[in-house]
Amino acid sequence: MSYDHKQTGGLHLLVFATVGIMLAGAWWARGEPFAAVILAATGLCILPLAFTFQHLRVRDEGDWLAVRYGPLPLFRKRIPYAQITAAEPDRSSFLDGWGIHYVPGRGWTYNLWGYDCVKLTLGRKVIRVGTDDRDNLVVFLRTKISQDNV
Repeated sequence: MSYDHKQTGGLHLLVFATVGIMLAGAWWARGEPFAAVILAATGLCILPLAFTFQHLRVRDEGDWLAVRYGPLPLFRKRIPYAQITAAEPDRSSFLDGWGIHYVPGRGWTYNLWGYDCVKLTLGRKVIRVGTDDRDNLVVFLRTKISQDNV
């Protein structure tokens, strides 16, 4: 059994809008060169994030679960199946946010859009993987976990 799912979301549109606002602000502040340069440089520095957070691909890669943002693959995570002790359907909270976050007491969250996720327990560590295919991912992971424990 294999798993490969790509979720798309609107996070990249929010980043594009932020870049647009910053570049418009730089144009508006062109009479103040320092402010204009800071706004333009910041906007251009976060522009690659818009190309990074267009989709979230979760797939089986043999001995681990790969979580990758794209199409510009700046951020990715590999989670070895041998370390996963439990997989259960969950919902992230507003506090967890979208993107990649660590919240003390809740663990790491990798998500793109929406609040459905799969909560992975790795001993005392928790990783939440956001997905719009939560039930199928849970079934797949439970199959992999039971195979590793045999």
